[in-house]
Amino acid sequence: MLKVGIDIGGTKIAGGVVDDDGGVLEKLRVDTPVDTAELADAVADMARHFAESHDIAAVGVAAAGFIDKSRSVVIHAPNIAWRNEPLRENLESRIGRPVAIENDANAAGWGEYRFGAGRGVGDMVMLTLGTGVGGAIVTAGELAHGGHGIAAELGHTRFTREGRPCGCGQHGCLEQYASGRALQREANDIADHGGIGAALAQVRAEKGEIPGPAISRLILADDPGAVEALRRVATALGEACGGFQAVLDPEVFVIGGGVAQLGETLLEPVRLAYETALPGFGDRPIAEFAIAQLGNDAGLIGVADLAGRRL
Repeated sequence: MLKVGIDIGGTKIAGGVVDDDGGVLEKLRVDTPVDTAELADAVADMARHFAESHDIAAVGVAAAGFIDKSRSVVIHAPNIAWRNEPLRENLESRIGRPVAIENDANAAGWGEYRFGAGRGVGDMVMLTLGTGVGGAIVTAGELAHGGHGIAAELGHTRFTREGRPCGCGQHGCLEQYASGRALQREANDIADHGGIGAALAQVRAEKGEIPGPAISRLILADDPGAVEALRRVATALGEACGGFQAVLDPEVFVIGGGVAQLGETLLEPVRLAYETALPGFGDRPIAEFAIAQLGNDAGLIGVADLAGRRL
């Protein structure tokens, strides 16, 4: 059975035709329209385009935001002007096929659980480190949605009291300390204070703000300032995972997003911080840590598979 998976981002809409093994047979990307009606039309046009050359059974659509328990209405979206938007109904009327709606982080986590780094386990937590920190929880082989449909916002767990302000309206959220943006903040802070940040300071002087690729390059070159910035971010992530382990007890944590491209260079300090934060460490089973395998296709693969299951 073939399904379409469409992942709506802030700037791009990525879609693909996905088979039962998670293989992507055809892909397409278009710019994300600002107008919400045009956005719905763009998603429908993409689905119809795929249906012209493939026998499509269902369509899955992933988007950032809070989605209600029925997986029909987008309650709130941070990057799109959706407030209590009946997205599933709107898209089904345009496409003429069953449509499944899912949060983008949940979709990516499900993709990794079914076909990527979480394959073969029953309980998994995925954390995506990008501009913020996205989360997905799979327990006993099912996505955790919670009582209102908006569970697994792990990036907005409070990491420290009276901490940095967050875009969600709170202070001290994990994503202010363990995201790609947090890594840039730490690198710029080290650069401003000199000392081990000499190489970072040079980049800052040249570019004004140290870009993520420059930080990654310096980390892989073992620059002490860049490595220290990564250690701070990895420590925050590992400590948070110790708490998540106490509550959720996953078999594996899958780490995705741009920062995850650092691979074991990231995971080594994450594991160390996790172990020091885990209650009863040494006397209990612990989780594995793995880098996500599906890259930017995880969301469209995951939501396509969910569409097939819900059909």
